[in-house]
Amino acid sequence: MSERFIFSSESVGEGHPDKVADYISDSVLDACLAQDSASRVACETLVKSNCVFLAGEISTRAEVNYEQVVRQAIRDIGYTNNDDVFHADTVFVSNHLTQQSADIAQGVNAKRARGKKTAQQGAGDQGIMFGFACNETRELMPAPIMYAHRINQELAKLRHAGKQKWLRPDCKSQVAVAYNEKGPVEITSVVVSTQHTADAKHSTISDFIIGKVISKVLPKKIITANTEYFINPTGKFVTGGPQGDAGLTGRKIIVDTYGGWARHGGGAFSGKDPSKVDRSAAYMCRWAAKNIVAAGLAERVELQVAYAIGYPEPTSILLDTFGTGKYSDEKITAAVKAVFSFKPADIIEHLDLLRPIYRQTTHYGHFTKPDLPWEQVNRTGELLKKLG
Repeated sequence: MSERFIFSSESVGEGHPDKVADYISDSVLDACLAQDSASRVACETLVKSNCVFLAGEISTRAEVNYEQVVRQAIRDIGYTNNDDVFHADTVFVSNHLTQQSADIAQGVNAKRARGKKTAQQGAGDQGIMFGFACNETRELMPAPIMYAHRINQELAKLRHAGKQKWLRPDCKSQVAVAYNEKGPVEITSVVVSTQHTADAKHSTISDFIIGKVISKVLPKKIITANTEYFINPTGKFVTGGPQGDAGLTGRKIIVDTYGGWARHGGGAFSGKDPSKVDRSAAYMCRWAAKNIVAAGLAERVELQVAYAIGYPEPTSILLDTFGTGKYSDEKITAAVKAVFSFKPADIIEHLDLLRPIYRQTTHYGHFTKPDLPWEQVNRTGELLKKLG
């Protein structure tokens, strides 16, 4: 990259159609895990107008009222206004969930099977997963995506508290950050689009978002007189949520991760139990990356891990500190391999993933909440010890 450049990331709120779908899928997952920690879940959701379609594969001993779970998820988000076409009490729920394929199950289960090379638990699919961390924010995340998340989080907080009656659930944000060789130096533009009631004036919305949201959650030291604001730039955003646009599970994978700053293997997270490594291994890679930066071993690091379906060991592990490491990448990689196990069964055990914790991951990024197990910086001492 050049000495000065601008990087932008976007976030979407919990009422965005794709996030509605993600939240329903994770709510189904949690409902299954709450009764049966051995549940195998791959739940996909489509929302449009006043309809919710569930599809996918679930094998569980849990007895789940899926329609009830769907309605509660929609209620949690806030689609309960009398003029909402998409309303928690009146949506039509269509269930097309079936059982997990036995062929997949034998590869994942910790037992021998014909054609399987090992009796250990294998990866739930082939794929490549990435983890990333940097020292730009307190969350050890890239600044543009964190700033975009903070705007939507504040909008949701104010809406749920009833502070602004004209706020509705659907919203999006985008923040452009200028960098030089020292890091983030200026926020060059902020874009916010929030759904609102028909009687809200554009000037009211704009003044509120700039004066009460952006000014509160973004760092004042890098907002300048040149910072541009684009607030509801179409002029009107009354029709939103699944009424205005279809939503699908897994369509916001860049919002869920690093805002485009780091690479992505392509696998979505929501609605999948931790036997699916595109979720659990991505969490593991983030945990390792965050501990590397927290230990002061690098200012920035990206980790890639690859898997073959049914096989327990990663087929490859690659680490890159982009020239910011205090040790060579090879030495840091060796320390990571000694401290962290990337076998699917070990990931599940070390991060305690067979619990109903996934609804809280759905919104505002999967790597931003300090209480989640993969966000802990509790392996720094072991990494430092391995490097002597």
